[in-house]
Amino acid sequence: MKNIAELEEQLTRPSERLVADLHQLDGDLLILGIGGKMGPSLARLARRAILEGKLNKRVIGVSRFSDPKKREALEVSGIETIAGDLMDEAFLQSLPRVKNVIFMAGQKFGTSGNQAYTWAMNTYLPGRVAETFRDARIVVFSTGNIYPFTPVSGSGASELTPAEPVGEYAQSCLGRERLFEHFSQQYQTPVLIYRLNYALDLRYGVLNDIARKVWNEEEIDLRMGHVNVIWQGDANEYAIRSLLHTDSPPRILNITGPEVLEVRQLALTFGKLLGKTPKLVNEPMPTALLSDARESQRLMGPPRVTTNQMIEWTAEWIRTGGEEINKPTHFEARDGVF
Repeated sequence: MKNIAELEEQLTRPSERLVADLHQLDGDLLILGIGGKMGPSLARLARRAILEGKLNKRVIGVSRFSDPKKREALEVSGIETIAGDLMDEAFLQSLPRVKNVIFMAGQKFGTSGNQAYTWAMNTYLPGRVAETFRDARIVVFSTGNIYPFTPVSGSGASELTPAEPVGEYAQSCLGRERLFEHFSQQYQTPVLIYRLNYALDLRYGVLNDIARKVWNEEEIDLRMGHVNVIWQGDANEYAIRSLLHTDSPPRILNITGPEVLEVRQLALTFGKLLGKTPKLVNEPMPTALLSDARESQRLMGPPRVTTNQMIEWTAEWIRTGGEEINKPTHFEARDGVF
C-alpha cells in the first residue's frame, strides 16, 4: 500500500462473512462517535458490505465533526451524518431511533489533568445513551485496559478474568461497562461489551509506535515486553458482526489478534526491514496487559490479516514516508496514566 486511498480500500473491503451476517441483521446502523480513528473506516466497511449484499440499510454517523472534510468524505461514501455534541441532552434525544447502535464515543488521550471530562464521557454519557437507545441492539467499544496484568507465559486475560483497572482512564472504562450493564438488565436491552486491544492501521498503533522508534533511532522501553495487536479492518468487521451476538445481561468479548507478541522481537524484525539497529532499554517484566480472544474467534472466525502482513506493511509505510496520525498508543505505560 503506497497511499491513503489504497490503505482505505484495504481497511474497508468486506468479507463474505460480514455480508452474510448483515443479511441476518434487521434495521439500520447508527454509529455514535464516528469521528475517531476507527469510526470512518468502520462506517465505510459497513456501507460497502450493504451495497455488496444488495441490502436496504442506512448507515448513520454521529460526531461533532470538528473537521468538515471528514464529514464530507463520509457523505460521499454514502453515509448519512449528523453533527452535534452527544453530551447535549436535547441533541441526544433528537437522534433517530434505529435497531442497531455501535457506541464508539469516549476519552483516552489527555485523561491526565482532565479527569472530570474523562469520567463524564466514559460513564455519564454511556448511561444516557443506554437509556435513550434501550430498544436497540448495542455494541459498546471498551478496552482490555480494564484487566489486570497477566503472566506473559500465558494467553492473557479471558472474558471471565475479574476486572482490575489501573489508573483513571481504565477505571472510567469499567464505569462505562457497568452503566450499560445496569440499563441492559433494567430494560432487557441486548448489549455486547467489545473489549479491544490494540487495533492498528499503518498510520497509528503499536506496530507503528515500535517501527517509528526504530526508524528514528529512539529508545524502546521493554518493560511492557509483550503485546496483542489486530488489524483495524478486522476489528471493525468484528464490531459490526458483534451486533448478532448481543445479549442481556451483556455479553463480553475480547477482540485482538491470536498471538502474544514480544516487543523485543518486533523491534529486531523492524530493524532488519528498515536497515536500523533498535535501541532497546530495560528488561521485560514477567507480566503484561494481554487479552485472550479465543472466544470471539470461535464465534466469528480468525482475523483475515496476519501479524507478518501487518509488520511488512508497516515497515514499507514508514520507509516510504506514509502519513501519520501522530497519536501514540502508550502501550508501554504500566501505571495507567495516559
